[in-house]
Amino acid sequence: MSVLETRAYAKLNLSLDVLDRRSDGYHEMRMVMQTVTLSDALRLETGTGKPLSMRSSLGFLPADERNLAAAAALRLCAETGADCGGLSIELDKSIPVCAGLAGGSADAAAVLRGLNRLLGLGLPPERLEAIGARVGSDVPYCVRGGTALAEGRGEVLTTLPALPDCHVVLCKPAFSVPTPELFARLDGCRIRRRPDTAGLLAALAAGDLAGVARRMYNVFEDVLPERRGAEVQRIKNALVQQGALGASMSGTGSTVFGLFDREEAARRAYELLQESYRDTFLARSLEKMV
Repeated sequence: MSVLETRAYAKLNLSLDVLDRRSDGYHEMRMVMQTVTLSDALRLETGTGKPLSMRSSLGFLPADERNLAAAAALRLCAETGADCGGLSIELDKSIPVCAGLAGGSADAAAVLRGLNRLLGLGLPPERLEAIGARVGSDVPYCVRGGTALAEGRGEVLTTLPALPDCHVVLCKPAFSVPTPELFARLDGCRIRRRPDTAGLLAALAAGDLAGVARRMYNVFEDVLPERRGAEVQRIKNALVQQGALGASMSGTGSTVFGLFDREEAARRAYELLQESYRDTFLARSLEKMV
C-alpha cells in the first residue's frame, strides 16, 4: 500500500464578472482568482484491496462519485487507464461548504495532483487541468493555484503576477445562496456595476496591493436577496473599519473577505467577527501550490 497526505487550498475571487449567457447554457465569466492558506487535509491510500472508498469529517457530504474528490479520482483513472483499484480517500474539511471558496473543487484538484504523484503518472499540470475541467468549472484553476485570470466557464486560465503577500480575513455568514438562483437573478436584471478588471490586472503587474484591493468587486453582490445583501455589506464595512485595504464577496457567496497589509489589523478584524460568525478564518495569500 502507498499513502500520500496533501492539502486542498481555498480560492478567492478578487474580481468576478459575468459577461454573457452561452449557447451551451453556461455563462461567460471573467474572474481574477487567488489561492489562500485556508485548506482541507486529504489522505490518499492505494492498494487497500477494497473498492474505492471515501470518508469525510462532515457526515452530510456524499461519500461516492457525487463528491468531487471521488469524481476526480474516477475521471483520472478513466482518462489515463491508471489502476486506481483499492483507493481510499479521507477528507478532513476546514473550508466551509457552499461558501464561494471552491472547497469541493479544491479537494478534487488535490486528488488529481496527489494521485499523479502517488501513482507515478508524470502528467503535466496542463493535462491535470484538462481532466479537472470535466469534473467542475473551478477545478482547473484549483489545480494551478496562485493568481490567475479565469475566463470561459472558468477553465481558460492565464497566470498573473502574484498578489503581494498579505493577510486575509474570511467570514461566512450563516446562510448560503444556491448558485443557480443567483445566476437566474443576474440573467433577469441589468448589471449596474462591473469590476475594473483591467485596472486590477495593472495593479497586480505593479505589485500594488492597495490598488488591487480598491478594485475588487463581485457582480453577484448586486443580486443578493435584500437581507442577505445587507449582511454581506455589514461584514465588508466591519473589515474595512478594522483596516482592510478592501473587501469583497467570493464566488456566489456567502463568504466575505478582506485583504490586510498589517497582521495586527487582520487579527483584530478576525477576533471581532468571530464573536458573531463561527466560520471566520485568518489566512495568508499563497503564491503557488505546495
